[in-house]
Amino acid sequence: MRPVISASLFVLACVLAQPALAQPTSAPAASDRIEDKPVPMDKAPFHIPVFANDYIILLNVNIPPGRNTGYHIHYADSVSVNLSPATQTNQNYGSSVVNPPGAAGEGEPGRATFTNVTKDGPRTHKATNVGPTPFHNISFILKDRGPARAEVSDRSGAKGFTQIMDNARLRAWRVQLKPGESTGQITQKAPGLRVYVHGGVLAEVIPGSADRGMSPYEGDFIWQDAGQTRAVKNTGTTLIEFVEFELK
Repeated sequence: MRPVISASLFVLACVLAQPALAQPTSAPAASDRIEDKPVPMDKAPFHIPVFANDYIILLNVNIPPGRNTGYHIHYADSVSVNLSPATQTNQNYGSSVVNPPGAAGEGEPGRATFTNVTKDGPRTHKATNVGPTPFHNISFILKDRGPARAEVSDRSGAKGFTQIMDNARLRAWRVQLKPGESTGQITQKAPGLRVYVHGGVLAEVIPGSADRGMSPYEGDFIWQDAGQTRAVKNTGTTLIEFVEFELK
C-alpha cells in the first residue's frame, strides 16, 4: 500500500502546482518600459550634441517621419531655431493627452523659441513626427554660469538686424540678406552664436582685414567671441538668413 499512497500524493502535488506554473507573466506597465523612462534633453533620441563650451551645449535635432524623441527633460533654459517644418504631436510625461499637430505651429523655418526653465520649471515630453517630412532644428542648452551677466550689444541702429528676442539670458536678432545686400557694422559685446537658417555665399567685412568669405549650409553655426566688429554682405545668388545670439 505504501507505493500507492506515495504515487497518489505525487499526483495531487502536481495538480495543485499547475495553476502557479500556468500563470502567465504580465506585461510591464508603460511607466516601467525602458523606452518610456525620461532622459535629459541632450541624451534624447535624435538630439545629437555637436558642440559644447562653458556657455552652451548645442544639439542638432533631426526627427525622421514616423519617429519620436522619447520622453526627455528640458532641465535648463534653452533655445531652438527651426530649420524645416514638420507635422508633429506632443505628449507631456504622465498625461494621456496627445496634443494634435499644429497646436504649437508647424515649425516654420527661422522661428526661434526660448524655453524658460528658470521661471516655469523643467518640462518632460515627447514629440512624434507624424508627417511625411523630417523635422530639423538647432537647439542649445544654456549652462548656469551664476548671477554675473555680460552686457550685450544694442543693434537697433544697425541696418539689417531685427531684434526677435530679449530676456534675462540672451538677446537675439534675425538677418535676411538678398544677393548684394549688406548689414550695418556692429561690435559684439558678449559671446554668442550665429545659426544659419538659409545658407549661401557671404563675406564678413572686418575693419583693417581682408573680407572673410564663407559658404554655410542650412543648420551650420559659428561661435562668436565678444569684441568682434563686422558687417555681413551677401555675395551669392540666393537669400541668406541667420539668427545671431549674444549671451548675458
